[in-house]
Amino acid sequence: MNSFFLFAMDPKSGGGTMQLLFLGLMILVFWLFMIRPQAKKAKQQKTFIDNLQKGDKVVTIAGIHGVINKVNDDGTLSLEINPGSYIKIEKSSISLDWTTQLNNPGAEKK
Repeated sequence: MNSFFLFAMDPKSGGGTMQLLFLGLMILVFWLFMIRPQAKKAKQQKTFIDNLQKGDKVVTIAGIHGVINKVNDDGTLSLEINPGSYIKIEKSSISLDWTTQLNNPGAEKK
């Protein structure tokens, strides 16, 4: 057998160190590829929602297209979906991805 394999399997010679190192590496990879991108996306969505203002063309997560008529203090928007037709929606229901595609039709999604 390979002497490295025997070293890693023998608890007296530090095999537990290899397991801890492997576990730490797995946690690092998980953080890099799962948690970090989600946190970045959430921060981007929050910044987008905070910067919404009257006159912006938006798309909701339900697919409703409209123009922001009024930004309310209670976390809602008045959205004009047709001339003279308004609906009141939550700010959080605005889709960052779809709104970006609506306003920049030539831009490719990253």
